Amino acid sequence: MPGHVSSPIRSLGVLTGGGDVPGLNVAIKALVYRAETMGIRVMGLRAGWEGISFLDRARGQEALIFQEDDPSTWKDGYLMPLTRLNTRSIDRQGGTILQSSRTNPANTRVSELPAHLKSYGEGHKPEDRIDLTKEVIANLEFLGLDGLVAIGGDDTLSYGSKLAAAGIPVWAIPKTMDNDVPGTDYCIGFQTAISRAGEFINRIRSTAGSHRQTVLFRMFGRDAGFTALETAAVTWADRLIIPEVPIDIDRLADLVMKDRQNPEGYSFVVMSEGANMGVPVPTVGEADAYGHKKKANVAEFLGEQLSSRISGVRFLPIDLTYFLRSGEPEVYDKDIAIHFANLIMSKVSEGMYNVMAAHRDGSYVVTDIPGKDIPARRVDPADYHETRYRPRFERISGPYQPQIR
Repeated sequence: MPGHVSSPIRSLGVLTGGGDVPGLNVAIKALVYRAETMGIRVMGLRAGWEGISFLDRARGQEALIFQEDDPSTWKDGYLMPLTRLNTRSIDRQGGTILQSSRTNPANTRVSELPAHLKSYGEGHKPEDRIDLTKEVIANLEFLGLDGLVAIGGDDTLSYGSKLAAAGIPVWAIPKTMDNDVPGTDYCIGFQTAISRAGEFINRIRSTAGSHRQTVLFRMFGRDAGFTALETAAVTWADRLIIPEVPIDIDRLADLVMKDRQNPEGYSFVVMSEGANMGVPVPTVGEADAYGHKKKANVAEFLGEQLSSRISGVRFLPIDLTYFLRSGEPEVYDKDIAIHFANLIMSKVSEGMYNVMAAHRDGSYVVTDIPGKDIPARRVDPADYHETRYRPRFERISGPYQPQIR
């Protein structure tokens, strides 16, 4: 639930966590520009939650400031004071000038602790995980920050929620190409992901048709199929596989054979990285700091499954995920980022904290920062045709509304 500060905010930290998406720099710039008009100092915290967890207070603030011309600051120069001047042109760049990480301060592996924090690992095994929240709070006090703006997906923001519960003023801005952060219909990066996917998929049609291939496109979406669903719709992909609804690979094989009955002899299948194949997909390595295990490449897995069922067809797995993160954001993501950042700064001016910017039912609102107790958004299975393995366009309808006069 929202809280209210008793004194005006004069200094804010800002960080970006998780995977980068186009639009992060726009949000950072918008925060800085608005903050200056409010007389608020903004400190950029590099490398996501790692930066505010691992900085070494014994070195003093000046030694912790990142300098492009000083190699000694490149790794652990976690501080980047932000001004109108040094953020003037960042909105034209992809990625995040603050860099990012998947560090979870509440679940940090002992073997990853920097030298000055090794005491936290005493009595623990290297693979054990510990909570560094006390360090995070101490570091915020050391930097003289009145609060923190966290820009990230459901994992990054879940720790922001934990920090807010500990009494630290936190504001959140949702970003993820999965578009699955609970509480908002839209997250920064989603539209750019769909546009990038449409561009690359349509480019590959010439190659697929030249070689009569069936191309299997792997996209973002560990647990939610929004990115794959929208991409399949705008590219007229033959088939779609999402995490929310299981498929039958034998039936898919039959559909692929029908799809290939066209003059060019090729077809496309779009799938989320967490696509539900109806059978277990192998995982790779250990779970990360947020409890997620990496799945084997589902496009390669499906290619092998289909090859065993269909002879004489070349299945071409293509991983689009990192391409979708590349380059300058689309105009819509720039617009959303600017609105989200200014909405948050309006709440800062009001003294309201522990809220997340959101876009819901066509309006900009603030809502609770989602913790791990709140499930991520999922595609409504009714929007997916469970036997044709396509978006269910028949669901698109609406009531008559008279013209507004």
